[in-house]
This record gives sequence, structure tokens and C-alpha cells, in this order.
Amino acid sequence: MKTYQGYKYIEGGICAAQGFKANGLNCGLNSDKNKNDLCLFVSDVMCNAAGVYTQNKVKGAPVTVTKSKLEASGGRAIAIIANSKNANTCNADGKDKAREMCRLAAVELGTDERYVLVASTGVIGQPLPIEPIRSSISELVSGLSYDGNEKAATAIMTTDTVKKECAVEFELDGKTCRLGGMAKGSGMIHPNMATTLNFITTDAAINAGLLQEALSEITKITYNCLSIDGDTSTNDMVIVMANGLAGNKEITSEGADYEILKQALYIVMSELTKMLAKDGEGATKLIECTCASAPDTDTAITVAKSVIRSPLFKCAVFGEDANWGRILCAVGYADAEFDIGGVDVDIASAAGSVAVCRSGAGVEFSEEKAAEILKEDEIFVNIELNQGTASAKAWGCDLTYDYVRINGDYRS
Repeated sequence: MKTYQGYKYIEGGICAAQGFKANGLNCGLNSDKNKNDLCLFVSDVMCNAAGVYTQNKVKGAPVTVTKSKLEASGGRAIAIIANSKNANTCNADGKDKAREMCRLAAVELGTDERYVLVASTGVIGQPLPIEPIRSSISELVSGLSYDGNEKAATAIMTTDTVKKECAVEFELDGKTCRLGGMAKGSGMIHPNMATTLNFITTDAAINAGLLQEALSEITKITYNCLSIDGDTSTNDMVIVMANGLAGNKEITSEGADYEILKQALYIVMSELTKMLAKDGEGATKLIECTCASAPDTDTAITVAKSVIRSPLFKCAVFGEDANWGRILCAVGYADAEFDIGGVDVDIASAAGSVAVCRSGAGVEFSEEKAAEILKEDEIFVNIELNQGTASAKAWGCDLTYDYVRINGDYRS
């Protein structure tokens, strides 16, 4: 992980911040009893909250219910219940069951169901069995703990091969604050957002409006710059909850404290984004594309995203073939205005770097060196447009035989 001055990586995921408890268990949605499929996390006190959701026109019932709850409450929440294996999407009774999940958790927690949010991930178009959730809710709540983050993080996994968590510690207003999160996602991942299920908690105090502003801004340069396969999920959401237990003076306007918190949010969200990219279905390599010296940030984002979502380039990375023409092709069809004649491209990894294009044209390079570079499991594409000062990054992975295998029998 990249180090950032003034920020310290810590353990704990969504439980790293003060006052957050979590739990996860197998309620029976997943036939493999060794795999958790239901989780809950809750704050000791009411939180200011913000959300970003899928841009797919087909939205899972949990997305619709959660979004409407946050809008009705003015950005207030105290808990989130989430399940895997079933997306509760495209079902006539989907909203009723999503609300019932919230109600069941609220009754057991002794809180108001208006402030309990819900999320689901898994197979689309299959009715969600509510009885396994109902019969497990008591155990789920009684098992809540301040170190239950791992149980929760594993409960939202579908085709993920590893859990995804990150947390940092920093200082605001002379108080030690923490911000941490967990994410799931391996396939059906594509800009724009958000991407998959992502939950973030902090004990810093910030009002809901600014929290929403920060989340939307950071989502644009992290989760929205991630693509595994070109499919935008129906159930994607990012929820951030801030309970203020760190004791800092509440952030109510933009300024130094707001920028410190926003940087913490960027660190955690960018690290989770890279974890999602590296664990793409069937992936063997992480691809990070940086577009620099662009006319503006939007152009840099568009170009970087165009490269990492190119199926042909993703295949070339899997085959460890320095077919740089596929990079320039993807740069060329990016929906942005710039002079292709000024573009430079390098391919790099822990094994070194090689220049493959200068001023929009190929240059001689060692194929042997390039092959050595591409053998690594993290590949970096560095693009200079040489037409400004803006820059952006995007993340993806290679496209492998296993991606087809995994998605050929996903429902089983």
C-alpha cells in the first residue's frame, strides 16, 4: 500500500472506527455452511450517512429502499444489514422483502427501522427467501462485536477469492479519528457507479451534506475508475456512515479539516478499488493506468478508463504480450478531445519500465525486457498526453480463460 504522510494504516475494517460493531454468519442462503451469507453492522449512536448507487436502469430492491430511506431521513442511519447469494433484483416482492430485512434487524436491535439500511448481492431474478434471514436475526444481533469486521466482510463475498478491507487513522481538531471500510466484487464491475457493495465507517464528525459531497467526489476518481468486464451491476452501492465519536468539532464547511477527512476517504476507497481490480474474476494481473499531463481531469479519467476496459489489451496483458498498439487504439477511441500526436506511453512493473510510444508513434524497444515486465502480477500503463497538468488513474485486470469458466456456471 502507498504511504501517505499523516495517515496510518490500521486493522479493523468497518470496526476500526469507534462505536461500530459487526457480525456475519451463514443463515442458509449459501448451501456451503462454511461460508457466511448474512451480515450486520451497527453504530452505538446515530450517524450522518451518504450513499452513491448504480447507474443501471435496473436497480435492485435494496438499492431503491436504501436510497429512499436516506433521502427521507436527511442522511441519517444507524445500521446496515446485507446478504450475499441473492441480489433481490427483478422480483415482484423485492421491496417488501428488503424492508422486512430492515424491520427484522431493527426489532432485534431495538431501534427505528427508518434508520436501518439494506444491501444484497448475488443472482438476479430469483426470489429472496426471507425465512432463513428471519430465523437467524437473533443470532446475528447477539453476536455483534467490535472486532466482528472479518465475519461481516466475508459475508458479502460472492465469486471473490479474498475479503477486502482497509482502514486508516488520522488527526482532526486534535482528536484521533479512524475511517475504515469493506468491499466485495469480482465480476459485473464497470464504471460508473458505483461498483459492487462498499461500506465505509468513520468516527469523525461531519454533517451529512458535506459527507455526501466528499463521497461523490472521491467515488468519481476511485470506484468509477474501475472496470473488470464492462457490465454495470444492478445492486452497486457505496454507503458511508459517520458517528462523530472521535470528538472532533463537526465539519460543517469546506476547509482544512474537510480536506483531511476527504483524503482519508480517498486512501481507503482507492485501496479497496485496487483490491477489487486485482480480484477480478479469473484475474492473474492487476492493471493500473495513469493518464497524466491531460487538459483536464475528466479527459484524464476518460483516457485511463478507456485503456483498462479494452478487452483486447486485457487479453494481451494475460498473454504477456507487449502489444502496445492496443493501448493507443483504446486511447484513440476515448470520448475526449486531445491531440493524439502528443501521446507518450510506457509499460512498467516491479521488473522495470519500457517506452513503447512517443509522440503518437512506436519506438524501438526490447521485446525480451517487455516480456519480463509483463510477467509481474501488477502492470502499470503510464500515458502522457503532454497537453496540460491534470492526471487520473484507472484500475482493471487481465481477461483470462477462467473468467468465461466462472461466468459459464455462475448460478450453480
